[in-house]
Amino acid sequence: MTASGNPAPRLRSLDALRGFDMLWIVGLAELVHALAKVLGYGWLFSLSFQLEHPPWEGLRAYDLIFPLFMFASGMSVPYALSPKLERGETRSKLLLGVWRRALLLVLLGIIYNGGLQLDFGKQRFASVLGQIGLAYGIAASIFLFTRTWKARAICCGLILAGIAALQLLFPVPGHGAGVLTPDGIVNAWLDRMLLPGRLHGVVFDPEGILCAISASALTLGGVIAGDFVKSWAEPSHTAASRLLLAGAAMLLGGWLCWKAGYPPIKSAWTTTFNLLAGGICTWIFVVFYLLVDFRPQSNWSFPLQVVGMNPLTIYMAEKVIPFPDISEFFFGGIARLSGIWGEVVIILGIILIEWILLWFLWKKRVFLRV
Repeated sequence: MTASGNPAPRLRSLDALRGFDMLWIVGLAELVHALAKVLGYGWLFSLSFQLEHPPWEGLRAYDLIFPLFMFASGMSVPYALSPKLERGETRSKLLLGVWRRALLLVLLGIIYNGGLQLDFGKQRFASVLGQIGLAYGIAASIFLFTRTWKARAICCGLILAGIAALQLLFPVPGHGAGVLTPDGIVNAWLDRMLLPGRLHGVVFDPEGILCAISASALTLGGVIAGDFVKSWAEPSHTAASRLLLAGAAMLLGGWLCWKAGYPPIKSAWTTTFNLLAGGICTWIFVVFYLLVDFRPQSNWSFPLQVVGMNPLTIYMAEKVIPFPDISEFFFGGIARLSGIWGEVVIILGIILIEWILLWFLWKKRVFLRV
């Protein structure tokens, strides 16, 4: 982790996209739920419904938050590694750095899940940060040792095809092949066989072994998109339109898989889920690309960039800093006088306090990185 006073030039739309994504994690989803209860509007209830995970199969907006972050982490890879390659650093040296970062994220994920309690029998070793780290490691390694987008796309396709083949064709002991249930899918069998400690889903883990490998395809998709955008010296409508077409192709592929009986399951990162999430994430990025990078004189996205430049900070801080208690301390009186709006006031206070913390770190040029 470093505190850097001179961050490298960044793609503003990518920082804004990452900030937008993180805000849903740190408070916006809870704000929508609270507003739906207070106002009772039908469209708010519909949005609130979309901000909850389905029990197993299906796809809702809330399922896209984690994939969007992984897609964005993949997009940052060419911006981080290409300049080092151009300066003459060897691929083997960069590979060591990639896997140092990946394994440090795995370690931070274990700590986030209570690793410092040293209760290894109850410890959950799989984690959100661990999956990000492992998927990043796989995708960045492929980036380093392939030279063209076609080779990377082939690797991405092979990962997706391999995951689909395992989930649909591998005969899971006691269940058989193609059983896509929480206890019968091959992901769950492997997690029970190989993962120590407890599993988040008791019989499966949504950030388990096969999930991390499958998610690397989505991260690699972000790598390909990031390298493509980077190849254009200036923001380009042609680049945006081609990305939209690529997103449409992924959506079509995911829809066809779903229609064929292979559903999107986020907790198992099915290939169908990857294709649908990848297509939607690509389209969302294009929106930010057009709104942010095509308006260099406007900085409307600055509040999002502040969050997006320090995502690891706020993710870890949420675990150790009692933001709800701090919000209650400062805004509890206003909340009490606000009647049914009290919960909304407290949630807005949480988001404001978190943003001020990140803005302070941004002013000091302190960015938590691994």
